[in-house]
Amino acid sequence: MAGVPEFVQELARKGWYHSFELPDGRIIEGWQSVDLLRARLERYSIPADLRGKRVLDIGCWDGWFSFEMERRGAEVVAADIIERDTFQTVRKALASKVEFVLSDVYQLTPERVGRFDIVLFFGVLYHLKHPLLALERVYSLTTDLALVESYVTDDASALAAPPVMDFYENSELLGRFDNWCGPNTSCLLAFCRTAGFARIELGEIVDHRAHVTCGRLWPAPPSTAQYAPPIITGVVNQRKGEPVFDSRVDEYMSVFFKSDQPNLTRADVMPEMEGLGVYPANVSPSGGSGWQSDCKVDPSGGSASRSIRLRTSGSTFSEPASFVVDAPQPSETTDFSGPIEIRGVADSGTWEDNLVWLARETFVSVWVSGLPDDTTKSRVRVRIGNMDAYVLFVSPLDPQELRQINTRLPAEMGPGEYSVVVTYGNSATPPHPLRVLTEPRR
Repeated sequence: MAGVPEFVQELARKGWYHSFELPDGRIIEGWQSVDLLRARLERYSIPADLRGKRVLDIGCWDGWFSFEMERRGAEVVAADIIERDTFQTVRKALASKVEFVLSDVYQLTPERVGRFDIVLFFGVLYHLKHPLLALERVYSLTTDLALVESYVTDDASALAAPPVMDFYENSELLGRFDNWCGPNTSCLLAFCRTAGFARIELGEIVDHRAHVTCGRLWPAPPSTAQYAPPIITGVVNQRKGEPVFDSRVDEYMSVFFKSDQPNLTRADVMPEMEGLGVYPANVSPSGGSGWQSDCKVDPSGGSASRSIRLRTSGSTFSEPASFVVDAPQPSETTDFSGPIEIRGVADSGTWEDNLVWLARETFVSVWVSGLPDDTTKSRVRVRIGNMDAYVLFVSPLDPQELRQINTRLPAEMGPGEYSVVVTYGNSATPPHPLRVLTEPRR
């Protein structure tokens, strides 16, 4: 077997990757000893008692980690692209209840297998052509911890290096064509953050294997907050400018908020969607005490109507703001017939009630009650006088149960007295007065 790596030859001879000590005293000697397997696991802080927890083992192979998690009391699902006889042999010998799912990582979704307190992702990443997509799948399946072990091209001494990844078109890595990529450690950690994990902790790097703990939960807020909770002023889809997201698309949310904590960075801002943290892709000032945080939206699971809140490193959490994933199509809004009412109209620049000043572009803000949870700007119609005003933005519900609708005054409209009417589905608001003036602003 010239040219075949020695470990591949040994694996072929033994037929087992994992070793096992069975209850009847039999010893199965695989390529990796039981001591080595235990050492791999001990590089992570996994409780000895996992009763009441769900664990997913992706790329389970012969199943040593799956059966060890079950031994600790967890309900376990094991997944791999091949159902090996070795796995079933041990499962039978242990009278195990571990569920096996024949699947690659890309097909594992919360809708198919549920979500898990702990996800094991050992020795899989570098075998994949789409490593970041795989980590996003792992992220969506995890409610607490994902434990990632992967080949890396460097060691901890190079942690400050820029993120880079080698791509292996053929058999450049260990003589195997199914080894597709080799990230350096910085790249692996960046992948974990980009997937959305709130907390990333690098453990040991042993023989070019990095051990990373990825958490979905933020640390507890400080017992004594130094700053007031942030105030969310807007939540929009980066692509569409409204708080509605499509689960079929890689969506990012822009969260606008005010905070009295200065000099915020990505490490200081902690968004949380439906109780699970998401690492911000960007944090930037937006003027005064205003900030913008952009973060990935996890499209899986849950209801259409969802919420986000955030805190800073020196504060407790803000009040939640709502958004919608997979809202009904526009044709479905025709059934809506609930009462809606305009509660206020103002110039978006001066905030003067019931009047706007003509300019090269004049913007009008309208506050409306009664609009449903799945409201989007494409389904709202605003008429000023006998003309349609272009809808720019529809906000989530505020604490007064109102939505702010920002529109552009039609360019053809001159000074005068007008009425504003908002329609949605079969419902329309009573007319609300608006004056359009040309006098200079005071």
